[in-house]
Amino acid sequence: MNTDTEHYQQIECFNDEKTKLLSQHYREIIRLLGEDPGREGLLSTPARVAKSMQFMTRGYTQDPKEILRSALFKEDYRQMVIVKDIEIYSLCEHHLLPFFGRAHVAYIPNGYITGLSKIARVVEAFARRLQLQERLTRDIKTCIQETLNPLGVAVVIEARHTCMVMRGVQKQHSVTTTSDFSGAFEKLATREEFIRLISNNFH
Repeated sequence: MNTDTEHYQQIECFNDEKTKLLSQHYREIIRLLGEDPGREGLLSTPARVAKSMQFMTRGYTQDPKEILRSALFKEDYRQMVIVKDIEIYSLCEHHLLPFFGRAHVAYIPNGYITGLSKIARVVEAFARRLQLQERLTRDIKTCIQETLNPLGVAVVIEARHTCMVMRGVQKQHSVTTTSDFSGAFEKLATREEFIRLISNNFH
């Protein structure tokens, strides 16, 4: 296992022109919903939402493969590397409502390893986009597989979708689980070992 020096830096900033344009649209949305955008409590809301949406979709400005490459180390280690319980917060592309939960990611190195924090950053980069949980799961797996060329990758995501909680069927406690596997994890024994390890409470 390794702890990496942070070469990849995330700088939080907002595009002034984009903020201005988004604010104009959100002001009109507030009006169309039946509220007065000129009311004191709502005066700054369009700008706040504009910045909030840029923050929640900042993954479009990040290159997940470059995140992995920024901390790549040659290492002769060929056992399972697991980063589990990675918090995810994303927006469902169908309703623009949040879904949130945990991601569990594993890979079996094939000559190279990456910094442990980079796995979590890759999950974040893909989650901070308009997403489907199924696609998010696949995107993470494919990125790690194509960048590190490991012997295999496994991704499991468990999430709650507010589009099911706040609207629609309004099922408060439903959890959606998705998974995707490649290489060695397509073998039942390896996949079962991964599931067992992420299910154990070691901490």
